[in-house]
Amino acid sequence: MPKTNKNEFQKDHKEEEYGANKPNTSGKMEECKTSSEGHSQGELVIKTSLDKIVNEVSNLSIAHEIIKNLPENSIESWFVETMYSAFWDHLEEQLSKTPPDFSCALELISNIKHTLISLLLPRQNCLRNEIEGALDMDLLRQETEHGALDMPHLSNYILRLMALLCAPVRDEAVQKLEGIKDPVQLLRGIFKVLGLMKVDMVNYMIKNIRPYLQEHSVQYERAKFQELLDKQPNLLDCTTKWVTRAATDIITSLPSSSGSPTFSFGLASSFSASETNPGSPSLTMVLYQGYLNLVLRDHGNEEFPETLMMDKAQLQTMKSKLHHLTILASVLLVARSFSCGVLFSSPQFVDKLKCITKALTEDFNSNPEESMLCVSEQVSEEIHQDLKDTGLTVLSNENRASLIGQLWNIAKKENCIHTIISKSITWQESLLDFPGSLLFIKGELAELGWKFVNLMHHNQQVFGPYYAEILKKRHYSTKH
Repeated sequence: MPKTNKNEFQKDHKEEEYGANKPNTSGKMEECKTSSEGHSQGELVIKTSLDKIVNEVSNLSIAHEIIKNLPENSIESWFVETMYSAFWDHLEEQLSKTPPDFSCALELISNIKHTLISLLLPRQNCLRNEIEGALDMDLLRQETEHGALDMPHLSNYILRLMALLCAPVRDEAVQKLEGIKDPVQLLRGIFKVLGLMKVDMVNYMIKNIRPYLQEHSVQYERAKFQELLDKQPNLLDCTTKWVTRAATDIITSLPSSSGSPTFSFGLASSFSASETNPGSPSLTMVLYQGYLNLVLRDHGNEEFPETLMMDKAQLQTMKSKLHHLTILASVLLVARSFSCGVLFSSPQFVDKLKCITKALTEDFNSNPEESMLCVSEQVSEEIHQDLKDTGLTVLSNENRASLIGQLWNIAKKENCIHTIISKSITWQESLLDFPGSLLFIKGELAELGWKFVNLMHHNQQVFGPYYAEILKKRHYSTKH
C-alpha cells in the first residue's frame, strides 16, 4: 500500500518522538494538512485537550491495573480469555454464513471509527468529516441489507488511515496487517494495533503537558495542603518529629564525620562544599538525612510524616529494593572470592548469577534462610560448572561446602559480609565512582539513587517552607 502524507500533528509527533518522517505523496487527505502556527497553537491544543487527556489516562490506567492484577492461571484470567476467544469465534461463524451475517462486524467497525476519531486533534476537522462520511454506519447498514457491503474496501480504507495516523514505531505492525486476508484475523489485528496507537497518543500528550503540570503542581499541592492544615492544625505533628530527628542526627554526626551526614545512594557529591559546612547544616542536608532515615531505618509502628504520605508506597518500594540490592551485592562478592575473579571477567556470567539471585530472593523477606539456601546451591553449581567448562580447577568439596555456607549465612542480619555491603552503600559518595564491592550493581544502584533524588527534590519544592519553619521554631540554624 503506498504511503499517504501524514497530517501536521502526526508528522510533528514523529519528528519529536522518533526523528523520522513519512515520504510525502499526494492524496485526498493532504487537503487536511494545516500549516504550522508556532508553539502558541500547540499550547492551545494541549490546554483545550487536557480534560480529554486526563480521562483517557485515567481509563487507560484503570484498564491496565485490571489486566495486570489478574493472576495468569486464575479463574478470572481464564474467564476473560475464554470470553475474548468466544467473541472472535462467533464473528467467524457469522461471516462464514451464506449470505454472511455482518451484524457483529458492523459493531466492530463502529468501534474502530470512534477509535480513529479519538486519535485526531481538535483542529483536524477535514479528516474527521472524511471519516464520518466514509464510515457512515447508517449507510453501511443499508449496504449490508442489499448485499453490497464491500469489506475488503473498508479494511483497506481503515488500514490507510492507521498508516497515516500511527507513530513510526507502529509502521511495521500496520504493514503486516495489509497481508492478512482472513477478515476475522484482520479485524482482530486492527483492534490490537489500534490499542497500541491509543497508548502512543496518550504518551505523546502526557509528554507535552508534563512541563505545564510540573510548573503548576508545586503551587497546587502546597495550596491544597495548606487548606488541610487550616482545618487540622496538628497536621504537621509527625512531620515535626521527623524533621527534628533528622536535624539531631546531622548535628550529632558532624564532629565524628567531618561534616558529612550518612549519605547514601551515591549522592553525597551532589551537595556543594558550602552545604557541608559543619557549623551550619543546610536545610537540604537535614531533609536528605530525613529522607534517608525513612529508607534505611526500621521505624516499626512509628507514624509517617504527613508531608510524605503520598510518597509512602514509593519510599517503601525503594527500601525493599535497596535491601535486595544489598543481598545481591553480598552474593556476588562471596561468589567472586571463590572463582578467583576469573569467571567474573565475563559480563554474561555475572548477569547469569544476578538473574538467578534476583529470581530466588523474591520471597527473601518472608523466608530468608530458605531463599538463601536455594541461592547458595544454585550459585555454587553455576561456579563449579563454569570453572569446569573453561578448563579451570573446579572447587573442591571443602571449598564448595564453604561457599554454600557463606552464601547461606547472608540471610542472617549479623552476617559480616551483609554488614560490609550495607555500609558500602550507605557511605558511597558518588554515582560515578563505585567501590569494588558495588561495581556489579552500579547500574541498579544509580537508577535507585536518581529516583530517590527526584522524589526528594519535588517534596522539598512543595513543602520546603513548612520544613524551614519547623527548624526555625526548634532553634536550629540552617542555611538555605
